[in-house]
Amino acid sequence: MAYDRENIFAKILRGEIPCEIVYEDDHVLAFEDINPQAPVHVLIIPKGAYQNMTEFGRKASAEEKTAFIEAIGTVVNLKRIDKTGYRTIVNNGEDSLQEVPHLHVHVLGGRRLGALLST
Repeated sequence: MAYDRENIFAKILRGEIPCEIVYEDDHVLAFEDINPQAPVHVLIIPKGAYQNMTEFGRKASAEEKTAFIEAIGTVVNLKRIDKTGYRTIVNNGEDSLQEVPHLHVHVLGGRRLGALLST
C-alpha cells in the first residue's frame, strides 16, 4: 500500500495543522498528543514518509534511524521522566489499532501507568 500523503501527521509535517512541538531536528518531529492518555504523552514521528516500523526499518537511512531513537531519549529528558520511568508504544497495522498510517512512537509517563494489556 502506498503512503497516504493526506494523513494527519503528513499535514502536521507540512504545517497545515498546528501542533505543540516538544522537539524537532532534521529527521524527527515530537509533539504533544491532542488526546493525552497520561500526564506526559508525546508523539515522535520521522519526517520521512514511513507507514510503520517495518517499512522504516527496511527503508530509512542509518541517520534517520539514529535520529529517531535519539529523539526518544531527548523527549524523555525534556519532559523529566527519565528517572521516574516511561512507556514507549508503537502500533503497527490493523491488529494493533494503528490509527494514523505514519510511523509514530507514543512516549507516556508522569504517573504509574498500570498494565499494558487487559486480559
